[in-house]
Amino acid sequence: MRIPILILMAVSAGVAGCGDNSKSKQVIKAADEVASAPANYVSGVVQAQKHAVNVIDVSAINQAIQMFNVQEGHLPKTLQELVPNYIAKIPEPPFGHKIVYNPATATVSVVKQ
Repeated sequence: MRIPILILMAVSAGVAGCGDNSKSKQVIKAADEVASAPANYVSGVVQAQKHAVNVIDVSAINQAIQMFNVQEGHLPKTLQELVPNYIAKIPEPPFGHKIVYNPATATVSVVKQ
């Protein structure tokens, strides 16, 4: 009685073990993702901080442009017209970037050089 059960178990183990290794590949891939998660997190935080600095600088300049327009009745021709009455100084762009102002549309952007 025990021999047929052992044979059945051996055959089913052999059949179950044969074939596609996709489960083990998924487990290895998941382990790699978990192992690299701290690095991915730090990289994401750094990228978000760089983006936030760009957005904050542009929003402060945009607010100064709006205040200039309301009080002067026209848009500034250059960003230097905003200093010192509307903004203390034009913020320094992040390394490798520059601030671009379009006086026709009053848009400010931070672009790579």
